[in-house]
Parts: sequence; structure tokens; C-alpha cells
Amino acid sequence: MSTRALRRLRGKQRGQEALDLGDLGESTEEQAEAETEEEPQDSANVSTSSNVNNNSRKAKKNKVQKNTSNIFELICDADEVEKIPPDDEAEKPGRTEKSDKAKSDNKEIERLAQNQEGVSAKSGDRKKKKKKKKTKVTSEDGQRVEPDNIDLLLENLQQSNGLSLQSDESGGCNKKSVILVEHRNLNPETELKRYFGARAVLGDQRPRQRNRHFHRSTWMTSPKDSWPRFSRPGVSMTLLESKNGNQCFTFEHSRDYQQVQFKFLDAVESMDPNNIVALLQLNPYHIDSLLQLSDVCRIQEDQEMARDLIERALYSFECAFHPLFSLTSGTSRLDYLRPENRAFYLALYKHMMFLEKRGCPRTALEYCKLILSLDPDSDPLCMLLLVDFLMLRSREYTPLLQLYQDWEEHRNLSQLPNFAFSCALCRFHLSQQEDLDPEEAENQKKQADQMLQIALIMFPGVLMPLLDLCTVQADVAVTSHCFFGPMSQIGQPPALAELTALYVGRTYALWKEAAVMLWLEESVKEVLRRVDVKDSFVEECENKRKQRYQSAPRNIHRHVLLSEIKEATSTLPLEVTTQPVMGFDPLPPLDSVISYTRPERQHVGASNESTLSLFFRSLLPNFNLQGGLRQEDEMEVARAGQELNQEVNRLMVAMRDMLANIRFQEPPREDDPYRDDEEWD
Repeated sequence: MSTRALRRLRGKQRGQEALDLGDLGESTEEQAEAETEEEPQDSANVSTSSNVNNNSRKAKKNKVQKNTSNIFELICDADEVEKIPPDDEAEKPGRTEKSDKAKSDNKEIERLAQNQEGVSAKSGDRKKKKKKKKTKVTSEDGQRVEPDNIDLLLENLQQSNGLSLQSDESGGCNKKSVILVEHRNLNPETELKRYFGARAVLGDQRPRQRNRHFHRSTWMTSPKDSWPRFSRPGVSMTLLESKNGNQCFTFEHSRDYQQVQFKFLDAVESMDPNNIVALLQLNPYHIDSLLQLSDVCRIQEDQEMARDLIERALYSFECAFHPLFSLTSGTSRLDYLRPENRAFYLALYKHMMFLEKRGCPRTALEYCKLILSLDPDSDPLCMLLLVDFLMLRSREYTPLLQLYQDWEEHRNLSQLPNFAFSCALCRFHLSQQEDLDPEEAENQKKQADQMLQIALIMFPGVLMPLLDLCTVQADVAVTSHCFFGPMSQIGQPPALAELTALYVGRTYALWKEAAVMLWLEESVKEVLRRVDVKDSFVEECENKRKQRYQSAPRNIHRHVLLSEIKEATSTLPLEVTTQPVMGFDPLPPLDSVISYTRPERQHVGASNESTLSLFFRSLLPNFNLQGGLRQEDEMEVARAGQELNQEVNRLMVAMRDMLANIRFQEPPREDDPYRDDEEWD
């Protein structure tokens, strides 16, 4: 490759190369050495040719001065230039010999050459120091940080800016160990490469150079060429406020996007997925349509299409991020009370569940921490009921115990069944590691035994459902005991029954190991012994269960609905199961912050319409037999609706009477002597 092409690749133009001070210094150094070598060594010869030497000395002097007249070499600090001693500058009055003059001239030339060497050497040293400063950065603690370690540089930057990850409720405890997210862990290929290797994951795939679509680089999803061409759908993000080191953001919808949202609500009310598909053909990156259609595809067991729609929704969100919004800082907040922000929570949650089913628990854990970091105080999707399971799946034992210690004081994690049992199981797995010392392993085992016994005493209703799902037959002494028997499940408060069923239905597979079952059996026997001797701790836990867990908050009900665990959904209260649940916004908060409202739909007149047309219009809101929209009086509409209800009630009563009067003839018995053999032929 030519030098001109290399110069273009480096971004340099001709004649703009930086001057190298070291090269100037080397040139003056060589010239000074050449001049000193040409000096006569015999003083007698110098005395005989004084005139010639004087002329040559003047020429050499001018030559040296010409070399030192470079402005880049003269720009230096005062302490860098070596001062000439005063003894050498002062001329002695007794010297009249020409040889002494020649020697003094030679010394002066040597001094100038040494000055040139010092200037060039020190300029080179200063250049090296600047290069060293570029290669290494020192942190506040005085430790040197390599520039490749981006995470450590960001950590030092956050500490210098005074950004704290502590909330008012935390009481000074650090949440950073939980909500800190790493960009590289958001990519599932990173985890798959760790399991199977890069060649097995990527294969021989090579990007096609022709007809290649250039997409914006994102962290959460990788855009695919099969997706429709991206155009901003009308979703943007704004910064609301900054307080206590946190930045509060919100998504906003444009006027055009609001109109598309109204059409989407009409399509949902029509109960026809084809209407949503038609809407997506016109608006391929409408968020709620992508979420709703993903649920439809998942129900139809089209998992690949359902996951692709969720990834498209996440890509649309990430393209709308504010420049200050960060996924990894842990200080960016999104309020779940705003409907525009809920779709982002739900897209992250559904993407996380797809990753967990795909076999990427570490990547799913990273998304779980991301959701938790968006609103750690309210936790609208109740991710604390899931984070322990993902940490156990990804074998993050130490972070799980650290989370339990940091959040126990202000969140009372020990009162949740999932943390009570998961932390005990985490201690047991740590005690089984081979690289531990025998004393440390024994200490971990004792702590695991103690934590499991406390969990069984506090939540006795977990044991029998857990053994049933693990297909393990319990001992008669356990099933017949009043503490672990059927009464332990019947007498549970409703909220505790919901939490227990959720934990058992989600994590029973982690308890199927033979070593874990033996350890559980030992702890159950010890608990029964403590119950029989009437330990005071058993009575204390019973009183806590009676006083607490009377009603679960709304975010726990929302989490149970999203989990779709049948053991947990069967325990939901009636006020949740009787109301309609939309997949794009399950159980919205009662105190939602509404930024724009849907316009009221025009009522269709019913005075001249038949009952059949009213029935069809109740099923299909857009149905109109007359072909046009008319404004009628409210009294007429109410009367028509009342007549329709009466007709439907009469129809239901008639159908009920008809079903009640149906009698099926029983087949004849074999021992009936009056049986007719030809009757059933």
C-alpha cells in the first residue's frame, strides 16, 4: 500500500505530519560529534595556523548557532537548560597564548554541543512522559488503571461525581451489588460462547457485504435484516428531574403515535388478532401491538415469532433513549405509574423469561437486575420474588448472600419464603465446593442447616407441595404430624399461600438433587424434634404468620399473573380473577398518571335497529347495520340496552331449562334379565 493511502487511513493530510523533536536533537548531536572529531589534537599545529583556525572557528560557531536556532528547541523551562559555570565564562587575564585561545574555543564548542544534547534528551524525556501519561490513568486511591478497564473507569467517575446508589429507605446500605448491570452480560451470545465456544455459537457465519442494512448499534438486542425498515414510531424519552443522584425519565408519545394507540385499543376490543396484524403492517414498530401479538404467538406455540416481536419492541425503545439514560449506572429511574413506561417494563420482563427458557440464566439475571434498578423502592413487577431463583440457576451464590445481607434491614427479605429457602440452599451449595477448606465447609454446612430449619419452622406449608412436585414420597411420621400435615396448608393466610405456591412452582427443580434431598430430610427431622419439645421459636413464628400475610399488595398479584405458574394463579383472590387482564398492561396501578386520554366513542342509535343487530354490535363495536354513525338520545340508548339484556336473559333461561330436561338413557346392564340384545346393536 502506498504512503498516500496510509496517510488517508490515518486521517492525516500531506504536510501535516508532527515534527519530532527527538530527530532534531539527534541531528545536532551528530554535527557536534563530527566537529569535535575534526579538532586538532596537537596544540603546536594550532599555534602555527592561527588565522586559518580563527576563520574555521567562526564558521563552526555560526554552524552550531544555526543548529540551535530552532524555535522548538529554545522553548523549554528555565531549569531544563544547563547553566554554564561562572568559572568557565570568566576569561583569565594571563592567557596570551594562541593555544589557550584555541582550547577555550574548543571548550565553548563542547559546551554548546552538551547543551544541545541536554535540550534534545530532555525534550525526548518529556515526550516519553506524555506518552506514559496517556497509557495509564491513576484512580483516586492512587492505583493505576489500564484504559481497557472501562468498568473501573466508570466506577471512579461515579465516585468523583458523588453519585450515590443509596435510597432513603436503605439506611446507608449499598444497593450497587444488585442493580449494577454490565453491558456485555446483556448479550445472550456471551453466555452461550462461555458454554459452547465461539465457533459453535457463531459457526462460519460471515456478514454479507451486498445489500447490507446498517442499523444503529444497541446493547439489548441485535437488529435483524428480516425486520421492517426502522422509522421512528413517535416514542421519545425526556428527563423529568434529578434528585439524590438519580435521574427520573419518562417516555412520551407523539400525536401520530397516540392516534395509532387508539386504533390499537379498538383492535383489542374487537377480540380479533387479525386486526392487530393489520395495524402492525402499517406501523411495524408500535410497542403495545408487538407485545399483544407476542402473547398470541406464544399461546399458539410459535415461540420464535413471539421472541422476535419482543426483541423488535426493545429495539424500538432503545432507539428512543435519552442521551443521559444509562442501563448500567443504576441511577436512571422510570415511574411505573405512567402508562408510557409500563410497556418498557413488560418488554424487559418477557424478554427475560424467553432468555431463561432458552437456557441463558446469567443473561436473564442481568435483565432482572435492570428491571429492579429502574425502580428499586416500589419494585412494580416484584423482581425480588425472582432474583434469587435466577442467581441459583446461574450459580451466583456469593452475590445472593450479599443481596440478602444488604437488603434485609430495610426490606425484611427473611419474611419472604423464596429468600428464606434459597439462601439456605445457597449456603449448602457453597459447603459442597471442592476448593474449600474442611473447616470452612463445615462452617457453611452448619449455617445452611440452621437457615433451613428456620425456614421450615416459619413456612411449614412449603414442604409437602415441594415433595409432591419433586415426586418424593414423604415419611409417614412427617405426613401424619400436625405441623407438616394438611392443616399447615389449610390454615395459611391467603397472601402466604400465594407466595408459597409461587416459590414451589418455580424452584422445585432445584431441590430434586439427591444430596439436597438428604440434607432436607435431616433438617425436617430436626424441626419435628424442636416442635415436639415445644420450642419457643416455633410459637413465635406461628404468631407472626397469624398477624402478617393477610393481603398481598398489587405488585405481587401482577407478578403472579406474569409468571403464569398455575400453582400460584389458582391462589389469586376473586377481585383479581374477576376483572379483565390485558396482556399489554396487566393490573394497572390504581393511581396512574395519565398524560393523554382516549376520546369518547360515539354511540350508535338503536331505536330503529333490531335486537339481532344490537347483539352483533355488542360483540363487534364497529358493527353498524345502518352504515352510518348517528347521535341519539341517552334515554333511547339506555332503553335499547335494557331490552337487549332482557332478551339475552330470556335466552339463557330457555337454554338452562332445555339442558335441565335432557335425560340420557342408561345402557342396559349385563345382569338385567329384561335386556334386549338387539337394542344396542
